[in-house]
Parts: sequence; structure tokens; C-alpha cells
Amino acid sequence: MAGESGKSGTAAWNGASATEVALSTQDLREVTAFAAACAAEVLAVFEADRPDDARPRHAIDAAREFAGGGERGKRLRDTAWAALKAAKDAEAGPAQEAARAAMAAAGAAYLHPLAKATQVKHILGAAAHAARAAEFAAGDDRTVGAERVERAARRATPAVVDVLARYPAAPAGGGRVGELIRELDAHLRPG
Repeated sequence: MAGESGKSGTAAWNGASATEVALSTQDLREVTAFAAACAAEVLAVFEADRPDDARPRHAIDAAREFAGGGERGKRLRDTAWAALKAAKDAEAGPAQEAARAAMAAAGAAYLHPLAKATQVKHILGAAAHAARAAEFAAGDDRTVGAERVERAARRATPAVVDVLARYPAAPAGGGRVGELIRELDAHLRPG
């Protein structure tokens, strides 16, 4: 929230040990706002395929609400799970990845203060799934994914980059979405 300083609103994560990362509530809001913006870019891809299914939209709305100062609670969890179910109900391809982006946006609020590379997925997962949805929608054109990664890198605020830098680099694996996460991670890391 505007006006909060770096570590105000800290959710019991301040005295970080070697296996922990210091995170404030504001850090989580910044990461979630970034994730929601990335997921929102491909929401129309899902809605074109499944116009009567609002689950991904609800997940993005819940993420935006939290990012804007709302509660980190049941609504976020419930809408994330519902968006994941929407992904499973969708045909494989762009609609499925767009719903996964929405799920990842709501899930971004649950970034853990653990110094593990797997946590990078909470920060960059929505952007990577959105890039993959755009690739699929363009006939599996990887140049479209690369363009989306660059767009997401430009969208990332200094606060998001600062949070990302507290974690190890993105892990191996994860198929094409994992590749996109690593590409975005490489774009954003200082040095």
C-alpha cells in the first residue's frame, strides 16, 4: 500500500535466517499486483474458449483486491483453487494456460519466506503461464512467448525485482513454462 515503508506490515518474517527470506505484507502486495497484471493480459483467451466460466476472472480480482490492501485469506485461496479447476476443465492449450496464470496470480500472495528456488514460481509463475497461453494462441510460436517475457520484465517494478533478488535463481524443470520462468528470472536479476 502506498505510504508503507519497506518492512512495515511484516508478517512475522523479519528476523530471516539463512534459510528464510525477509518479506513484508507490502512485498507480497507488490508481487501479487505484478502477477495479477500479467494474468489479466490473457484472461480474454480463457473467456473466448469458456465464456460462462468466471473462475479465472474471480482469481485475478481477488489478487488485485489483496494487492490493493485487501485481506490475505480464504477468498484468495478459494479463487486460486477454482481457477486451477477451471484450467483442468479447459481444453489443453491457451485457455488452460490462461486459467493457470489466473491461479498463479491469486497464489502469488502466498509466496513463502523460504530461501528456495521453487518460491520463484510464486513470483513469476503468472507471467510465465500468460506467456505460454499467448504462445499457444499464436500456434505455439515461441517468439510470442519471448515477447511476453520481455513485456513482463518491463512491467516488473523495482519492488518486485528486489523481492526476486532475495531468492535463489529459478529452478530447472517445469517444461516450457519452467523455461519461461527462467528466461524472465534472468531478465530481472541484477548483475
